[in-house]
Amino acid sequence: MIGVDDVRAAARVLAGVAHRTPVVTSRTLGEHVFLKAENLQRAGSFKFRGAYNKLATLPEGRDVIAFSSGNHAQAVALAARLRGVRATIVMPEDAPQAKLEATRGYGAEVVTYDRWREDREEIGARLAAERGLELVRPYDDPLIMAGQGTTALELLAEVPDLDVLVTPVSGGGLIAGCATIAKSLRPGVTIVGVEPAAGDDHARSLAAGERVRIEIPRTIADGLGAPEPGELTFQVNRELVDEFVSVEDVDLVEAMRFLFDRMKLVVEPSGAAGVAAFLRGKLPSGRVGIVLSGGNVGAARFADLMQ
Repeated sequence: MIGVDDVRAAARVLAGVAHRTPVVTSRTLGEHVFLKAENLQRAGSFKFRGAYNKLATLPEGRDVIAFSSGNHAQAVALAARLRGVRATIVMPEDAPQAKLEATRGYGAEVVTYDRWREDREEIGARLAAERGLELVRPYDDPLIMAGQGTTALELLAEVPDLDVLVTPVSGGGLIAGCATIAKSLRPGVTIVGVEPAAGDDHARSLAAGERVRIEIPRTIADGLGAPEPGELTFQVNRELVDEFVSVEDVDLVEAMRFLFDRMKLVVEPSGAAGVAAFLRGKLPSGRVGIVLSGGNVGAARFADLMQ
């Protein structure tokens, strides 16, 4: 669905707008492990890349709507403000308070819903039609995927000889974009996605050869809550992703603790999934690049998880 040229085009759009986040290392993890710190990205996660890339293609003055548990919400809200348009965001009523407040802080109107009883896609589509808004999907869009792929483009520019590339997985947009550019620049690289154990829909789908829908996962990784791979992202990922592994919530907390204590990085549960998989010995050997996908966790929530 996307190619190398799409990712490179997205990089040009994002130049001077998105942060070129640092690649950091830890002696404890080993000199062969490289962490791409997207928790330091604008709006706190990699999602800003795809959101801005999408909005930059829209007609001037085109207002937007999105649905998200938090990171895509904040990204679209900020991108809309930068583009001078209005954003409406459909968010679950139990979304982390820090993410709700940040989304409103960027100037977006927030419409809440019950994630256990209502369908966010139906709500988003209905409001888009009623209000004449452009729906900005969180992952199932070639421009979103291409924008997310710039994460790996930057990582490979600094560490071109990676053997393994690891990202957290929810709808599949980040890993689809990253796998597209990585497999082109380094054909032998192994692509690994990490899911919460309660939400292993990608692993099941890859095994089945078709998309498998599960119950909405109950996990502390609120950013990894999609119950089914995206239609477009799955077409990419079943061809390019080598393996999906899963981690427990307790593994995510230990990874967050490690990143905070040893590397002074604040990373949300979803963003710590790759490091959790590494610490649990679930990743292939070699030179490993891991995307820390986000850092949007409030101080009170972080403290609760550490306890």
